[in-house]
Amino acid sequence: MARHKVTVEGFGSFEVEEGTKLVHALKRNGVDVSHRCGGQAKCTTCRVTFAGEEPAMGQAEHDSLEEDGVLGQFRLSCQVRVDRDMEVAVLMRASDQGWDPGPEVED
Repeated sequence: MARHKVTVEGFGSFEVEEGTKLVHALKRNGVDVSHRCGGQAKCTTCRVTFAGEEPAMGQAEHDSLEEDGVLGQFRLSCQVRVDRDMEVAVLMRASDQGWDPGPEVED
């Protein structure tokens, strides 16, 4: 399976297997991204922005962001699959918010 380079602003770069949820890639590489709803696209705390081309957006992510009035402002790392080299910035780190990251996110 292919591997892709994920570069995270303020953290550096790491290799990730294609198809991995971005939230898992971040956590496994020491980035304390928030995910308060456990990856259900409900809480919008796993916010990231991309430098360059963004991966396709699924319906659950679109609907959640649209409902909250933030569509186009950021993406949800629990809904993004690594399918290319990516440069991202994590907008809500658990440590910055003073909480634990959240429940486990399913694959």
